[in-house]
This record gives sequence, C-alpha cells and structure tokens, in this order.
Amino acid sequence: MKSHRIHQLEKLIIHHKERYYGGHADISDEAFDQMEAELKLLDPGNPVLSLVGFLNTTGSEKVEHQRRMLSLDKTYDKDELIKWIGTESVLSVFKIDGSSCSLIYENGHLVLAKTRGDGVVGENITQKASFIPDVPKAVSIKGTIEVRGEVYCVEKNFFSLSREMQALGFDTPTSQRNIVAGLLGRKESIQLCRYLSFKAFDLICDEKIQKEHEKLEILKTLGFDIPDYVTHVQGEGFEARINEAREFLGEGDFLIDGLVFVYDDLRLHRELGETSHHPRYKMAFKFAGETKTAQITEIEWGVSRNGRLTPVATIEPTVISGAVIGRVTLHNFGLVQNFELKVGDRIEVIRSGEVIPKFLGVVEKSAGEFTYPQLCPSCFSKLQVEDIFLLCNNDRCPSKIKEEILNYVHKANIEDLSDKRLEELINKGLVEAIPDLYKLLREDLLILDKVKEKLATKMYDNIQKTKIQSLAQFISAIGIEGVSLTKSEKIIANGYNTLTKIKDLTVEQLIAIDGFAEKSAESIVAALKVKLPLIEALEAAGVSVRADEISTGEGPLKGLKFCITGELEQPRAQVEKLIKQSGGVIAGVSKNLSYLVTNEVDGTSSKFVKAKALGISIINEAELIRMLEG
Repeated sequence: MKSHRIHQLEKLIIHHKERYYGGHADISDEAFDQMEAELKLLDPGNPVLSLVGFLNTTGSEKVEHQRRMLSLDKTYDKDELIKWIGTESVLSVFKIDGSSCSLIYENGHLVLAKTRGDGVVGENITQKASFIPDVPKAVSIKGTIEVRGEVYCVEKNFFSLSREMQALGFDTPTSQRNIVAGLLGRKESIQLCRYLSFKAFDLICDEKIQKEHEKLEILKTLGFDIPDYVTHVQGEGFEARINEAREFLGEGDFLIDGLVFVYDDLRLHRELGETSHHPRYKMAFKFAGETKTAQITEIEWGVSRNGRLTPVATIEPTVISGAVIGRVTLHNFGLVQNFELKVGDRIEVIRSGEVIPKFLGVVEKSAGEFTYPQLCPSCFSKLQVEDIFLLCNNDRCPSKIKEEILNYVHKANIEDLSDKRLEELINKGLVEAIPDLYKLLREDLLILDKVKEKLATKMYDNIQKTKIQSLAQFISAIGIEGVSLTKSEKIIANGYNTLTKIKDLTVEQLIAIDGFAEKSAESIVAALKVKLPLIEALEAAGVSVRADEISTGEGPLKGLKFCITGELEQPRAQVEKLIKQSGGVIAGVSKNLSYLVTNEVDGTSSKFVKAKALGISIINEAELIRMLEG
C-alpha cells in the first residue's frame, strides 16, 4: 500500500510538470528535482518518474514520435559529473531553457514539426515552425531525416514580442521560457512565432556517422544554427566551460540552466542505450538555484565600456543560498522597461551557484509612474534608446573610458594601478584612452595621491612590462565582445596564432573551426573590426604582440594551465614555449589555473596573492622542469 507521502509527491510532480510544459512554471527546477529524487528514494519504480514531458491539451493534432524524445539525467555535483565523464571524450553545449522540437524532412523538404509532448506523442506545430526564422524550409539531403533541437526566445525578441502582444490585447508574457511554450500551444496569432529561435542539436538519419560532433557539423552545413560546442578529452577544460556557462547564465541573451555533456563516440551511445526516462550517454549539469522575493529600494544605472547603461536593483537585505543579498542585476533597459520596474516593486530573485543574483519577475507592483534616465549619469549626455539598450553615445564619456581602460589594466596584468589611481589619472587629463598608459612618465605618476618615488617607479615599470604580451592575453585585454577565454584559445589552437592572422579572420575561417556556429562567428568578426583602430594605436604606442605557440595537445603537461610571475633563471618566453610544446596552456590566474610558477618564496605580486587566496598550487622553476621531463 502506498504511503501518504508517495501519493502527495505523485500529485505534486504531475501538477508541476503540467504547469512547466504549459509555460507557467511556479517552482524552481531544483525544487522540482528534489521532489523527483524523494519519490525515487521512496518508490524507485514509480511510473510518474518515467513521465518525460507532458502532453498539452490545446486541441492540436497529436503525432507519434518514431523514436522517443527522452528527458536527460542530471546532476548538480561536479565530482559526480567528473566520475560520469571518466576517460571518454565528451562534447559540451549550453543547456538552453526552452521547448524541445522535432523536425521531419523528406527529400529535402520540411513536412512535419512536432513538440516533445510526453516523449511518445507530441503535437503538430508545422505551421508555427514555418514562422521561426532558424528553421530551414528545405535542406540539401535526400531521404528522410529528423532534426531535433530547442525552440527558445532571445532577450531582444522577447521584449519586441511583449510589445506586440500588448498591442494585440494579449496578456504580457512573464518570461522568455514561458512564452515559448505559450506560443507553441496557441491556436491563433501563430505569426508571433517569428520572434522565436531554434538551435539544432541532434540528427537522426541513415548516414554512417561515427562521432557526435560530426552530427553537429553536418547540421551546420545544412543551414541549421547549432550551439557552440567544446570537446573535452579526459575531463580537460570542463571547469573553464562550467565557468563560461555561469557567466552566460548571468549575462547571456537567452536562457540556459546549465550544460549538457554527451559522449562523442556514437559506439558508446549504442552500447549504453537508454532507460525509459533518459539516455545513458548524456548528462545535464545544472546550477542549483534558490528564489526569494524582495522589495526594490533603489535602481542604479552604471555605464559599461560599450556605452550601455546597466541597471542594478538595490533590495532589502535577503538571505539566498546562505548569503545575504542586497543587489540584483536587472540586465538591461529592455527588461526594466518591459516590466516597468520602479522603487517599491516586490520582485522574485534567483541566485544560482556563484552567479550574481538575477531578477525573475514582478510579484507585486508599487504605486507611481515608471521612469528611466534621460541623461547619462556620468557625462550628462542625452541617452538614446536602441532596441533593448539605453546607450550613451558620447565617446568622451568618463565612465566608458574608465571601464574600457580598467578592463585592459586587469587583463594585461598591470599591477599596482588600482581603480582609484586610474580614476585620478583620467580626472587629471593624463589618460584619455588605453594607449595613453604607455605615454605616462614617472613624473606623471608622482602627482597621484600617496604615490612616492619608489611606487611611481614600480608602477611605471609594471606598465612598460606589458608592452610585450602573448596573443591570448592581448585579445582578452582589448575586450573583443563574444570572445571568451575558451574561444580565444580554440581560435589560436587552430593556427590563428599571430595578431596579423587574428585581424584578418573571416566568418568562413571561424565557421570551419569545430564548435563555432555562424551567428557567433559573424559577431566575433564584426567586433574585431570595431577594435582595429585600438589595435593599431597600441602598436603605434610600442605594444608588441608575440605569436602564441600552438600546443600540440600532447605531452606530460597535457590539459594543464600555467601562469608565470616574477624572475626566472631561463627567459620567460622560452619557459612558456616549453610548456606549450609539452601540451600545456599559458593562462591568467583564475580558479581554472593548474599551477602558478614562481621562484619567489613568499611573493607579494598580485598574481601570487590571488593564486594563494584561490588555493592554486604554487611551484618553482625547478619543479616545473621536473614536470616537463615527465
């Protein structure tokens, strides 16, 4: 006889599945997963655990899947993920938070599109899919193929969609995720689906394919937008990938809730097989998130280095995931405008892992009119509204200049030049752009508050040291939008290891690199063109960017990342070359670093202090040589 708790969990799980797949989720993913885990513990064979999706009753034609569309097994624990990966080669992609979709093509023509539904039977959404720009109406392949992927809504389109829905008299959508399920389930106004996007992640066909990444590359050649993917060998680089996903979670233009890892070898797919609920060759790594409600006490607008005003809400002190939270990112002007956020509103806030707390939705509106800044808080120039952004277009805006230079200072590792000292240099008219750093004299630095002869000399020398930079470091320092550390390393590893090659990069060359989708390639090339004047000005100021050695990926240091600080017995360039030839990678100090190399016993440099605080292993030159020798 079933216990009362089992009955209760069954009802709750079914209820929340129905709400989720109907586009009205009212609890967090983690809370739902905890319910499933409890039921699995109490009644491992319970049929409710095998429910993959939920068949919405919208009246649309029901269509059976020839091959079940399963859910994914998931973990929130990195150690469990590492254990699952083992020694196999895996691919990772961002886990898009949208609605799964299957597309059927016969002799090159789209003949059917269907939702996942309950995994066995979905709903016919062919007409709706025809409005989605990323869904090709025809492909250059014969026979019958099935393409599976995720329908989602990017932030910019979400706000445009919200305005159109309001104009049509519909309810204002509450989130990017909910609106996808809502639109796919509608019977009228299906043209609104043109605001949705689609990324393809699986191909089912008769082709003899051996690897998972080959599927993605075939999909790319057929004209599908695919997710950027990274290949990991023996767990290499997965920490950096998780951090990249965390950053995207807070700043990306569409919703994700983690990463999906999948074995690259399709032979393993066949050997491992599937359960009634999930494939054994895929694993979702999700970020645990806790939500709370809090009242907005103030909305502050900061100016970023690209001129976009970034809104941050100050909220009443609230404990989320064990930390007291007082500030919440509101992401951009579009979000603030869409929800007409103002002081006094009670909002729902989520904190996932170490990501900055994020706005989810409005719980209770306050009285008063919605307003937003008309003038830049830094330079008082008139602001411009462009799509979802509130922009300061004044090239001489102090905040824009400061943020761009500060990013360079941090990424180029100019030590002792603090935020406050940089602000002084800007206010005194000594620094107006990044290249001006290299025009500073020792005498200029002496006019700074509390800076004496010895510190001025040290600061000057630290600036001069950065006239020679590695390519990866330089790319990071000039701040090319869309190029994360992972992406820059991959570009360099594929032979584009000089500044000249980087400046001449084309969309076609980037697309040819495994893992680069067309959209991201286009945005990277466009961002590079914007940075060309800065690159030329830095070269004119004496900055030299040395070619990066391309790691063979093999050797005793394979998969390890090193950073060097202080004086070595051998020339630093030679040591870095040896590391790369042995399969290692040169990187900055972060949680992803394997070793800091220094001959200092108790160093005082910022790299040493930061590495020690992060618990990074610190070794000397002799220890590194022993590692190089295997």
